Amino acid sequence: MSSPRILLVRFSSLGDVLLMTPLIRALRARHPAATLTALTKQSWAPLLSANPHLDEVVTVAPGQSLVPLARAIRGERFTHLLDLHGSVRTRVLRLLVPGPWTGYDARRAARQRLIRTHVDRYPDRRPVAERYFEAARGLDVAPDGGPAELFISPAAEARAEAWVARVGLDLDAPLAVLVPGAAHATKRWPVRHWRRFASELVRRGWRVALVGGGGDRVVAAEIATVAGRRAASAAGELDLQASGALLRRATVVVSGDTGPMHLATAVGAPVVALFGPTVEQFGFFPYRARAVVLERALECRPCSSKGGPRCPQTHHRCLEEIMPEMVLQRVLEFAP
Repeated sequence: MSSPRILLVRFSSLGDVLLMTPLIRALRARHPAATLTALTKQSWAPLLSANPHLDEVVTVAPGQSLVPLARAIRGERFTHLLDLHGSVRTRVLRLLVPGPWTGYDARRAARQRLIRTHVDRYPDRRPVAERYFEAARGLDVAPDGGPAELFISPAAEARAEAWVARVGLDLDAPLAVLVPGAAHATKRWPVRHWRRFASELVRRGWRVALVGGGGDRVVAAEIATVAGRRAASAAGELDLQASGALLRRATVVVSGDTGPMHLATAVGAPVVALFGPTVEQFGFFPYRARAVVLERALECRPCSSKGGPRCPQTHHRCLEEIMPEMVLQRVLEFAP
């Protein structure tokens, strides 16, 4: 195939965009002369901006009309248009940009059937990163067995280093980076568990850093304060790239089923992941990483594909019953 021009579209979110990178890497390896362009939301562009396999990252700003964007895409005369989102917005884009579009099966019906019946007849246990390859049919690519990737700029490394120096975090000791937040409440490990877990790590001589967005500042600061002077919160202080640089310094990362978990695997950090309302069949377990997943075998799981504001059964046992001692035991397996 002579020099294809390929557009990959995934508007959001953090983990989903990062899980495109194995496909991007495979396309570049198979078609070294290809033009590879990724389209995503402006807020997620830092996940791809330093990726050497891409020729260009095109972004869409909040509230931006798709009409001028579609006009620009038509002018590029792409030979392959890969819809890795399958949303209403990408369907509109496909109407505005007629051409050789291909997508992938997100298994939404199977997902809802599993949530509704809890009978496991799920048709495909492949991770989402590998399901994306369905959209590249005809391009002769297959997963290479490698993980997702985040390429970090020198400037982001410097920002992370400056934060470490400012808070006085001693990286000669093992470092646990904790991710207490999640977009949906039912994916969050209880704060009291985080407090006890972080305090025990510090008592054992570990250093603790917490990461997250601006909405996680209060909880992360509370956990850091309880843990003591060997803990510090970067929640809301470091951007995506700098957060990745900090995660790369971790001895181990502890996270729920959330975007920063994939950020950690994409920089090669070992992960202990805590899964509650969601399950492996949905395709978002840590991908090709040094990772341990802790979960409870309960008849009410899964109760949601993305989490929700409250436990449908009111008990939230899926995460309440993952005790700090259980997490600590798995974290210590990564101790130097």
